[in-house]
Amino acid sequence: MNIRTDLALESFSADALPKSVHISERGRAFSITEITIDDDSCLSTIGKGKGKYITLEGDCLSRFSDDYQLMAEELAQELSLLVPDGEVMVVGLGNNDITPDAIGPQTAAKILATRHLSNNYDSEEEKFLTSLRRVCSFAGGVMGQTGIESAELVRAVASEVKPDCIIAIDALACSDISRLGTAIQLTDSGISPGSGVSNQRMELSEKSLGIPVIAIGVPTVVDMHTIVKSLTGRKINRELPNMLVTPRDIDRLTERASQLLAFGINLALQPTLTFEDVRGLF
Repeated sequence: MNIRTDLALESFSADALPKSVHISERGRAFSITEITIDDDSCLSTIGKGKGKYITLEGDCLSRFSDDYQLMAEELAQELSLLVPDGEVMVVGLGNNDITPDAIGPQTAAKILATRHLSNNYDSEEEKFLTSLRRVCSFAGGVMGQTGIESAELVRAVASEVKPDCIIAIDALACSDISRLGTAIQLTDSGISPGSGVSNQRMELSEKSLGIPVIAIGVPTVVDMHTIVKSLTGRKINRELPNMLVTPRDIDRLTERASQLLAFGINLALQPTLTFEDVRGLF
């Protein structure tokens, strides 16, 4: 039985790494693990293609930490390693009406949008605003609400906006319950919306869209079969009913994790802004 997870960190054993996979560690506020895959040789076995997968692990994101500013700045620093120069479109994937799936839309709602700002300003303050990187954001809902694939919607908007990069935010699934609501994954390999809950849709990636796609996610669910297997080591009868498990404080986790992600994204995209500047946005 395959363990269901979206995290690259949970897809490899440190004792038996393929030759194309390299792991490094660092971090201050977070424990950071960077996995680099040189080619697509792992795509057919674990569903992870060529790219970088950076996992930041810390305390539960539903709580405010004394190191919150350092966490936001470190997240921004790691994200900056993946995001190229130019205009960025931020996309919140997921269903805002289902709390464990609402991290994407709630994060997108907190992004500083600057693409609409005109260059015809006179005051220094207004000129400063127009000097910011051009950013736009939206959350288009899920196929069950709109009848439109997320990838189709993103492609249509991107063809009009013509960004240089897309940042897609989504809720993820994990296999280790200790990472539920405590980890953040960044990757430049794109994302397949809904893959963590076996509802895989068309992928969002540089291959499918023609521009870099940076995916950001927080694990908010783990399935019961995975929990039982990880705790007991026993093979699970697939005929037994399964269910998705989410933290008891999922509403608070979604709210605070989306705020931390928005802090990190805004700081990464607008390096001239300070932490205090970004906090004023909320």
